Amino acid sequence: MKMKTLAAMALGATMAAAPAMAELVIPDLSYRTGPYAAGGAPFSDGYQDYFALLNARDGGIGGEPVRIVECETGYNTEKGVECYESTKGEGALIYQPLSTGITYQLIPKATADQIPIHTMGYGRTSAANGEVFNWVFNYPANYWDAASVAVNYLLEENSGDLSGKKIALVYHNSAYGKEPIRTLEALSEMHGFELSQLAVDHPGQEQKSQWLQIRRERPDYVLMWGWGVMNQVAVQEAANIGFPMENFIGNWWAGAEHDVTPAGEAANGYKSLNMNRVVDYPVLAEIQSLVHDAGNAAGDGSNLGSVLYVRGMYAAMLAAEAIAKAQEIHGVSDVTPAMVRDGMAALEITEARMAEMGMAGIGPEFAVSCQNHGGSGQGLVQQWNASAGVWEPLTDFISPDKSVIEPLIAEDSAAFASENNITPGCL
Repeated sequence: MKMKTLAAMALGATMAAAPAMAELVIPDLSYRTGPYAAGGAPFSDGYQDYFALLNARDGGIGGEPVRIVECETGYNTEKGVECYESTKGEGALIYQPLSTGITYQLIPKATADQIPIHTMGYGRTSAANGEVFNWVFNYPANYWDAASVAVNYLLEENSGDLSGKKIALVYHNSAYGKEPIRTLEALSEMHGFELSQLAVDHPGQEQKSQWLQIRRERPDYVLMWGWGVMNQVAVQEAANIGFPMENFIGNWWAGAEHDVTPAGEAANGYKSLNMNRVVDYPVLAEIQSLVHDAGNAAGDGSNLGSVLYVRGMYAAMLAAEAIAKAQEIHGVSDVTPAMVRDGMAALEITEARMAEMGMAGIGPEFAVSCQNHGGSGQGLVQQWNASAGVWEPLTDFISPDKSVIEPLIAEDSAAFASENNITPGCL
Protein backbone atom coordinates (compact mmCIF):
# COMPACT_ATOMS: atom_id res chain seq x y z
CA MET A 1 0.00 0.00 0.00
CA LYS A 2 2.85 2.34 0.89
CA MET A 3 4.55 1.68 -2.45
CA LYS A 4 1.32 2.45 -4.36
CA THR A 5 0.90 5.69 -2.40
CA LEU A 6 4.45 6.79 -3.16
CA ALA A 7 3.98 5.93 -6.83
CA ALA A 8 0.77 7.92 -6.98
CA MET A 9 2.48 10.89 -5.33
CA ALA A 10 5.34 10.69 -7.81
CA LEU A 11 2.93 10.55 -10.78
CA GLY A 12 1.05 13.52 -9.40
CA ALA A 13 4.25 15.49 -9.02
CA THR A 14 5.27 14.64 -12.57
CA MET A 15 1.91 15.75 -13.97
CA ALA A 16 2.06 18.99 -11.99
CA ALA A 17 5.53 19.72 -13.35
CA ALA A 18 4.52 19.03 -16.95
CA PRO A 19 3.34 22.07 -18.92
CA ALA A 20 -0.43 22.27 -19.39
CA MET A 21 -1.69 21.87 -22.93
CA ALA A 22 -2.14 25.29 -24.46
CA GLU A 23 -5.48 26.35 -25.86
CA LEU A 24 -6.45 28.94 -28.41
CA VAL A 25 -9.42 30.63 -26.77
CA ILE A 26 -11.97 32.23 -29.07
CA PRO A 27 -15.13 33.79 -27.62
CA ASP A 28 -18.39 33.64 -29.55
CA LEU A 29 -20.61 36.57 -28.64
CA SER A 30 -23.74 34.86 -29.90
CA TYR A 31 -27.43 35.58 -29.87
CA ARG A 32 -29.68 32.58 -30.09
CA THR A 33 -32.61 34.28 -28.37
CA GLY A 34 -34.75 37.34 -29.12
CA PRO A 35 -35.89 39.02 -32.35
CA TYR A 36 -32.46 38.71 -33.99
CA ALA A 37 -31.90 35.02 -33.22
CA ALA A 38 -32.87 33.95 -36.74
CA GLY A 39 -29.70 35.66 -37.98
CA GLY A 40 -27.49 35.16 -34.95
CA ALA A 41 -27.95 31.40 -34.59
CA PRO A 42 -26.84 30.26 -38.08
CA PHE A 43 -23.84 32.59 -38.02
CA SER A 44 -22.78 31.23 -34.63
CA ASP A 45 -23.30 27.64 -35.80
CA GLY A 46 -21.02 28.18 -38.79
CA TYR A 47 -18.44 30.04 -36.70
CA GLN A 48 -18.19 27.32 -34.06
CA ASP A 49 -18.49 24.35 -36.41
CA TYR A 50 -15.48 25.45 -38.45
CA PHE A 51 -13.25 25.57 -35.39
CA ALA A 52 -14.66 22.18 -34.36
CA LEU A 53 -13.65 20.89 -37.79
CA LEU A 54 -10.11 22.18 -37.32
CA ASN A 55 -9.93 20.45 -33.93
CA ALA A 56 -11.25 17.15 -35.30
CA ARG A 57 -9.29 17.13 -38.56
CA ASP A 58 -6.08 19.01 -37.77
CA GLY A 59 -5.79 18.97 -34.00
CA GLY A 60 -6.59 22.67 -33.96
CA ILE A 61 -4.45 25.43 -35.48
CA GLY A 62 -0.72 24.82 -35.62
CA GLY A 63 -1.13 21.90 -33.24
CA GLU A 64 -2.99 23.93 -30.62
CA PRO A 65 -6.65 23.01 -29.94
CA VAL A 66 -9.28 25.73 -30.15
CA ARG A 67 -11.66 26.29 -27.26
CA ILE A 68 -14.83 28.26 -27.99
CA VAL A 69 -16.32 30.30 -25.16
CA GLU A 70 -19.90 31.14 -26.07
CA CYS A 71 -21.69 34.03 -24.38
CA GLU A 72 -25.28 35.03 -25.19
CA THR A 73 -25.77 38.75 -25.87
CA GLY A 74 -29.31 38.77 -27.23
CA TYR A 75 -28.00 41.47 -29.63
CA ASN A 76 -28.07 43.76 -26.60
CA THR A 77 -25.20 46.21 -26.31
CA GLU A 78 -25.02 46.15 -22.52
CA LYS A 79 -25.02 42.35 -22.45
CA GLY A 80 -22.40 42.31 -25.19
CA VAL A 81 -20.07 44.42 -23.07
CA GLU A 82 -20.74 42.13 -20.10
CA CYS A 83 -19.85 39.12 -22.25
CA TYR A 84 -16.61 40.79 -23.27
CA GLU A 85 -15.66 41.55 -19.67
CA SER A 86 -16.51 38.02 -18.52
CA THR A 87 -14.57 36.23 -21.27
CA LYS A 88 -11.49 38.34 -21.94
CA GLY A 89 -9.67 36.96 -18.90
CA GLU A 90 -9.77 33.42 -20.27
CA GLY A 91 -7.11 34.27 -22.80
CA ALA A 92 -9.41 35.51 -25.55
CA LEU A 93 -7.48 35.95 -28.80
CA ILE A 94 -10.03 37.67 -31.03
CA TYR A 95 -13.58 38.99 -30.79
CA GLN A 96 -16.33 38.88 -33.43
CA PRO A 97 -19.16 40.93 -31.81
CA LEU A 98 -21.71 40.53 -34.65
CA SER A 99 -23.29 43.83 -33.62
CA THR A 100 -22.41 47.38 -34.59
CA GLY A 101 -23.69 48.71 -31.25
CA ILE A 102 -21.54 46.28 -29.27
CA THR A 103 -18.58 47.02 -31.54
CA TYR A 104 -18.74 50.74 -30.85
CA GLN A 105 -18.59 50.05 -27.12
CA LEU A 106 -15.78 47.49 -27.40
CA ILE A 107 -13.41 49.49 -29.59
CA PRO A 108 -11.92 51.55 -26.73
CA LYS A 109 -12.01 48.62 -24.30
CA ALA A 110 -10.36 46.09 -26.59
CA THR A 111 -7.81 48.66 -27.71
CA ALA A 112 -6.83 49.33 -24.09
CA ASP A 113 -6.71 45.57 -23.41
CA GLN A 114 -4.83 44.94 -26.67
CA ILE A 115 -7.22 42.29 -27.98
CA PRO A 116 -8.09 42.43 -31.70
CA ILE A 117 -11.66 42.77 -32.96
CA HIS A 118 -12.90 41.53 -36.32
CA THR A 119 -16.12 43.20 -37.46
CA MET A 120 -16.73 41.38 -40.72
CA GLY A 121 -18.81 43.65 -42.93
CA TYR A 122 -20.27 45.66 -40.04
CA GLY A 123 -19.22 47.89 -37.14
CA ARG A 124 -17.47 51.22 -37.43
CA THR A 125 -16.64 51.71 -41.09
CA SER A 126 -13.72 54.07 -40.53
CA ALA A 127 -11.95 51.29 -38.61
CA ALA A 128 -10.68 50.37 -42.06
CA ASN A 129 -7.98 52.96 -41.31
CA GLY A 130 -5.52 50.72 -39.49
CA GLU A 131 -3.24 53.60 -38.52
CA VAL A 132 -5.97 54.95 -36.22
CA PHE A 133 -7.74 51.70 -35.30
CA ASN A 134 -4.73 49.46 -34.69
CA TRP A 135 -6.76 46.70 -33.04
CA VAL A 136 -9.91 46.70 -35.21
CA PHE A 137 -10.34 45.00 -38.59
CA ASN A 138 -13.42 44.99 -40.83
CA TYR A 139 -12.27 43.03 -43.89
CA PRO A 140 -13.37 41.89 -46.43
CA ALA A 141 -15.76 44.86 -46.77
CA ASN A 142 -17.62 47.50 -44.78
CA TYR A 143 -21.00 49.25 -44.85
CA TRP A 144 -19.83 52.18 -46.94
CA ASP A 145 -18.50 49.68 -49.46
CA ALA A 146 -21.92 48.00 -49.44
CA ALA A 147 -23.73 51.26 -50.14
CA SER A 148 -21.42 52.00 -53.05
CA VAL A 149 -21.68 48.45 -54.44
CA ALA A 150 -25.49 48.76 -54.43
CA VAL A 151 -25.34 52.10 -56.25
CA ASN A 152 -22.78 50.79 -58.75
CA TYR A 153 -25.13 47.87 -59.47
CA LEU A 154 -28.01 50.28 -60.04
CA LEU A 155 -25.80 52.38 -62.31
CA GLU A 156 -25.09 49.28 -64.38
CA GLU A 157 -28.82 48.52 -64.52
CA ASN A 158 -29.53 52.06 -65.74
CA SER A 159 -26.83 52.46 -68.40
CA GLY A 160 -24.66 54.45 -66.00
CA ASP A 161 -27.21 57.18 -65.27
CA LEU A 162 -29.27 57.53 -62.06
CA SER A 163 -30.03 61.22 -62.46
CA GLY A 164 -33.63 61.98 -61.52
CA LYS A 165 -34.18 58.56 -59.97
CA LYS A 166 -35.68 58.22 -56.48
CA ILE A 167 -34.01 55.84 -54.03
CA ALA A 168 -35.45 55.20 -50.57
CA LEU A 169 -33.36 53.84 -47.71
CA VAL A 170 -35.30 51.77 -45.16
CA TYR A 171 -32.98 51.33 -42.19
CA HIS A 172 -32.83 49.91 -38.68
CA ASN A 173 -32.88 52.94 -36.39
CA SER A 174 -29.56 52.15 -34.70
CA ALA A 175 -25.85 52.70 -35.18
CA TYR A 176 -25.94 49.79 -37.63
CA GLY A 177 -28.76 51.16 -39.77
CA LYS A 178 -27.35 54.68 -39.86
CA GLU A 179 -23.88 53.63 -41.09
CA PRO A 180 -24.56 53.91 -44.86
CA ILE A 181 -26.35 57.27 -44.77
CA ARG A 182 -23.37 59.58 -45.28
CA THR A 183 -22.10 57.46 -48.17
CA LEU A 184 -25.48 57.38 -49.87
CA GLU A 185 -25.78 61.15 -49.42
CA ALA A 186 -22.40 61.65 -51.11
CA LEU A 187 -23.35 59.25 -53.91
CA SER A 188 -26.69 61.03 -54.31
CA GLU A 189 -24.89 64.31 -54.96
CA MET A 190 -22.46 62.64 -57.34
CA HIS A 191 -25.02 60.75 -59.42
CA GLY A 192 -28.03 63.03 -59.15
CA PHE A 193 -30.54 60.68 -57.57
CA GLU A 194 -32.98 61.75 -54.85
CA LEU A 195 -32.44 59.97 -51.53
CA SER A 196 -35.16 59.58 -48.89
CA GLN A 197 -34.61 57.98 -45.50
CA LEU A 198 -37.12 55.93 -43.51
CA ALA A 199 -36.08 54.76 -40.04
CA VAL A 200 -37.58 51.60 -38.52
CA ASP A 201 -37.42 51.29 -34.74
CA HIS A 202 -36.27 48.13 -32.94
CA PRO A 203 -37.12 45.36 -33.47
CA GLY A 204 -38.88 46.29 -36.72
CA GLN A 205 -42.22 44.53 -36.48
CA GLU A 206 -44.19 47.71 -37.17
CA GLN A 207 -43.46 49.25 -40.60
CA LYS A 208 -46.84 50.07 -42.09
CA SER A 209 -46.31 53.84 -42.02
CA GLN A 210 -42.95 53.57 -43.78
CA TRP A 211 -44.37 51.42 -46.58
CA LEU A 212 -47.42 53.62 -46.98
CA GLN A 213 -44.99 56.50 -47.48
CA ILE A 214 -43.16 54.44 -50.09
CA ARG A 215 -46.47 53.77 -51.83
CA ARG A 216 -47.19 57.52 -51.92
CA GLU A 217 -43.73 58.64 -53.02
CA ARG A 218 -43.17 55.73 -55.43
CA PRO A 219 -39.35 55.55 -55.38
CA ASP A 220 -37.69 53.74 -58.24
CA TYR A 221 -35.67 51.61 -55.84
CA VAL A 222 -35.65 50.73 -52.15
CA LEU A 223 -32.44 49.85 -50.33
CA MET A 224 -32.65 48.21 -46.92
CA TRP A 225 -30.30 48.08 -43.95
CA GLY A 226 -32.27 45.59 -41.87
CA TRP A 227 -31.68 42.71 -39.48
CA GLY A 228 -33.70 40.02 -37.82
CA VAL A 229 -37.48 40.18 -37.90
CA MET A 230 -37.32 43.62 -39.53
CA ASN A 231 -36.31 42.01 -42.84
CA GLN A 232 -39.20 39.56 -42.88
CA VAL A 233 -41.69 42.30 -42.12
CA ALA A 234 -40.25 44.62 -44.78
CA VAL A 235 -40.44 41.98 -47.51
CA GLN A 236 -44.05 41.23 -46.60
CA GLU A 237 -44.99 44.92 -46.44
CA ALA A 238 -43.37 45.53 -49.81
CA ALA A 239 -45.46 42.71 -51.23
CA ASN A 240 -48.58 44.12 -49.59
CA ILE A 241 -48.24 47.45 -51.41
CA GLY A 242 -47.24 45.83 -54.67
CA PHE A 243 -43.71 47.24 -54.74
CA PRO A 244 -41.73 45.45 -57.48
CA MET A 245 -39.42 43.02 -55.71
CA GLU A 246 -36.72 43.28 -58.36
CA ASN A 247 -36.29 46.94 -57.33
CA PHE A 248 -35.97 46.12 -53.61
CA ILE A 249 -32.37 45.44 -52.53
CA GLY A 250 -31.22 44.58 -49.02
CA ASN A 251 -27.67 44.75 -47.78
CA TRP A 252 -25.73 41.58 -46.88
CA TRP A 253 -27.47 41.31 -43.50
CA ALA A 254 -30.86 41.35 -45.23
CA GLY A 255 -30.37 38.49 -47.65
CA ALA A 256 -30.72 35.16 -45.85
CA GLU A 257 -33.28 32.40 -46.30
CA HIS A 258 -35.30 33.31 -43.20
CA ASP A 259 -35.71 36.88 -44.50
CA VAL A 260 -37.78 35.76 -47.47
CA THR A 261 -39.38 32.39 -46.80
CA PRO A 262 -42.20 33.73 -44.55
CA ALA A 263 -43.57 35.73 -47.51
CA GLY A 264 -43.69 32.67 -49.77
CA GLU A 265 -44.02 33.35 -53.50
CA ALA A 266 -44.57 37.05 -52.79
CA ALA A 267 -40.85 37.38 -52.02
CA ASN A 268 -39.83 36.12 -55.46
CA GLY A 269 -37.39 38.49 -57.16
CA TYR A 270 -36.21 40.26 -54.00
CA LYS A 271 -32.50 41.09 -54.19
CA SER A 272 -29.72 41.55 -51.69
CA LEU A 273 -25.99 42.00 -51.48
CA ASN A 274 -23.68 39.24 -50.30
CA MET A 275 -20.04 39.45 -49.24
CA ASN A 276 -19.56 35.71 -49.85
CA ARG A 277 -20.75 33.13 -52.35
CA VAL A 278 -23.01 30.33 -51.12
CA VAL A 279 -22.43 27.03 -52.93
CA ASP A 280 -21.97 23.38 -51.95
CA TYR A 281 -18.38 23.73 -50.77
CA PRO A 282 -16.35 20.56 -50.08
CA VAL A 283 -15.62 21.88 -46.58
CA LEU A 284 -19.31 21.57 -45.75
CA ALA A 285 -19.16 17.83 -46.35
CA GLU A 286 -16.17 17.66 -44.00
CA ILE A 287 -18.11 19.52 -41.33
CA GLN A 288 -21.04 17.15 -41.79
CA SER A 289 -18.80 14.09 -41.47
CA LEU A 290 -16.34 15.15 -38.79
CA VAL A 291 -18.45 17.51 -36.69
CA HIS A 292 -22.18 16.94 -37.13
CA ASP A 293 -22.10 13.14 -37.56
CA ALA A 294 -19.79 12.98 -34.54
CA GLY A 295 -22.41 14.76 -32.43
CA ASN A 296 -20.40 17.97 -32.02
CA ALA A 297 -22.50 20.47 -34.01
CA ALA A 298 -22.96 23.86 -32.37
CA GLY A 299 -26.68 23.81 -33.21
CA ASP A 300 -29.14 21.20 -34.40
CA GLY A 301 -27.48 20.88 -37.81
CA SER A 302 -30.34 22.43 -39.76
CA ASN A 303 -28.41 25.59 -40.69
CA LEU A 304 -25.55 23.83 -42.49
CA GLY A 305 -24.95 25.50 -45.87
CA SER A 306 -27.36 28.41 -45.35
CA VAL A 307 -26.31 31.98 -46.18
CA LEU A 308 -25.43 33.04 -42.65
CA TYR A 309 -24.00 29.65 -41.67
CA VAL A 310 -21.55 29.96 -44.57
CA ARG A 311 -20.75 33.54 -43.53
CA GLY A 312 -20.04 32.42 -39.96
CA MET A 313 -17.81 29.67 -41.32
CA TYR A 314 -16.08 32.25 -43.53
CA ALA A 315 -15.48 34.50 -40.52
CA ALA A 316 -14.00 31.58 -38.59
CA MET A 317 -11.75 30.71 -41.51
CA LEU A 318 -10.43 34.27 -41.62
CA ALA A 319 -9.75 34.17 -37.87
CA ALA A 320 -8.03 30.78 -38.15
CA GLU A 321 -5.86 31.99 -41.03
CA ALA A 322 -4.86 35.07 -39.03
CA ILE A 323 -3.92 32.88 -36.06
CA ALA A 324 -1.87 30.62 -38.34
CA LYS A 325 -0.18 33.70 -39.79
CA ALA A 326 0.61 34.92 -36.27
CA GLN A 327 2.16 31.54 -35.46
CA GLU A 328 4.28 31.81 -38.60
CA ILE A 329 5.40 35.39 -37.89
CA HIS A 330 6.34 34.77 -34.27
CA GLY A 331 7.56 31.18 -34.53
CA VAL A 332 5.35 29.91 -31.71
CA SER A 333 2.07 28.01 -31.70
CA ASP A 334 0.71 29.32 -28.39
CA VAL A 335 0.08 32.86 -29.60
CA THR A 336 -1.10 35.89 -27.63
CA PRO A 337 -3.80 38.41 -28.64
CA ALA A 338 -1.08 40.88 -29.67
CA MET A 339 0.48 38.26 -31.91
CA VAL A 340 -2.92 37.50 -33.46
CA ARG A 341 -3.29 41.21 -34.20
CA ASP A 342 0.00 40.98 -36.12
CA GLY A 343 -1.37 38.00 -38.03
CA MET A 344 -4.53 39.89 -38.90
CA ALA A 345 -2.51 42.87 -40.11
CA ALA A 346 -0.48 40.62 -42.42
CA LEU A 347 -3.33 38.42 -43.63
CA GLU A 348 -3.54 37.59 -47.33
CA ILE A 349 -6.38 35.51 -48.77
CA THR A 350 -5.75 34.13 -52.25
CA GLU A 351 -7.83 32.06 -54.65
CA ALA A 352 -5.37 29.22 -54.28
CA ARG A 353 -5.62 29.19 -50.49
CA MET A 354 -9.44 29.28 -50.54
CA ALA A 355 -9.47 26.31 -52.92
CA GLU A 356 -6.98 24.45 -50.73
CA MET A 357 -9.36 24.86 -47.77
CA GLY A 358 -12.32 23.46 -49.68
CA MET A 359 -14.09 26.79 -50.16
CA ALA A 360 -12.90 28.01 -53.54
CA GLY A 361 -14.20 31.48 -54.40
CA ILE A 362 -16.09 31.95 -51.15
CA GLY A 363 -14.96 35.57 -51.14
CA PRO A 364 -12.76 37.95 -53.08
CA GLU A 365 -8.99 37.87 -52.84
CA PHE A 366 -7.62 40.53 -50.49
CA ALA A 367 -4.55 41.51 -48.52
CA VAL A 368 -4.52 43.42 -45.24
CA SER A 369 -1.90 46.02 -44.35
CA CYS A 370 -1.18 48.45 -41.56
CA GLN A 371 -2.98 51.17 -43.45
CA ASN A 372 -5.88 49.11 -44.81
CA HIS A 373 -7.82 46.91 -42.39
CA GLY A 374 -10.84 46.86 -44.71
CA GLY A 375 -10.05 44.37 -47.46
CA SER A 376 -11.26 44.62 -51.04
CA GLY A 377 -14.67 46.13 -50.25
CA GLN A 378 -16.36 43.99 -52.91
CA GLY A 379 -19.82 42.47 -52.82
CA LEU A 380 -22.13 40.67 -55.21
CA VAL A 381 -25.87 40.91 -55.88
CA GLN A 382 -28.10 37.87 -55.47
CA GLN A 383 -31.81 37.31 -56.10
CA TRP A 384 -34.34 35.08 -54.37
CA ASN A 385 -35.95 32.37 -56.50
CA ALA A 386 -38.99 31.49 -54.42
CA SER A 387 -40.08 28.48 -56.44
CA ALA A 388 -36.64 26.87 -56.16
CA GLY A 389 -36.05 28.16 -52.63
CA VAL A 390 -32.55 29.39 -53.41
CA TRP A 391 -30.55 32.57 -53.74
CA GLU A 392 -29.18 32.96 -57.26
CA PRO A 393 -26.15 35.20 -57.92
CA LEU A 394 -26.82 37.90 -60.51
CA THR A 395 -23.32 39.36 -60.59
CA ASP A 396 -19.71 38.61 -59.83
CA PHE A 397 -18.06 40.64 -57.08
CA ILE A 398 -18.56 44.37 -57.69
CA SER A 399 -16.02 46.93 -56.51
CA PRO A 400 -17.05 50.04 -54.58
CA ASP A 401 -16.15 53.59 -55.55
CA LYS A 402 -13.04 54.18 -53.45
CA SER A 403 -12.84 57.80 -54.62
CA VAL A 404 -15.94 58.44 -52.50
CA ILE A 405 -15.31 56.08 -49.61
CA GLU A 406 -11.64 56.71 -48.84
CA PRO A 407 -12.06 60.46 -48.14
CA LEU A 408 -15.00 59.67 -45.84
CA ILE A 409 -12.92 57.10 -43.97
CA ALA A 410 -10.04 59.57 -43.67
CA GLU A 411 -12.35 62.29 -42.36
CA ASP A 412 -14.15 60.11 -39.81
CA SER A 413 -11.03 58.35 -38.54
CA ALA A 414 -9.20 61.68 -38.18
CA ALA A 415 -12.06 62.99 -36.06
CA PHE A 416 -11.94 59.85 -33.90
CA ALA A 417 -8.17 60.20 -33.48
CA SER A 418 -8.54 63.82 -32.43
CA GLU A 419 -11.31 63.09 -29.95
CA ASN A 420 -9.35 60.25 -28.37
CA ASN A 421 -5.83 61.74 -28.47
CA ILE A 422 -4.57 59.08 -30.85
CA THR A 423 -1.44 59.66 -32.88
CA PRO A 424 -1.96 57.66 -36.07
CA GLY A 425 0.70 55.14 -36.95
CA CYS A 426 1.55 51.49 -37.37
CA LEU A 427 2.28 49.21 -34.45
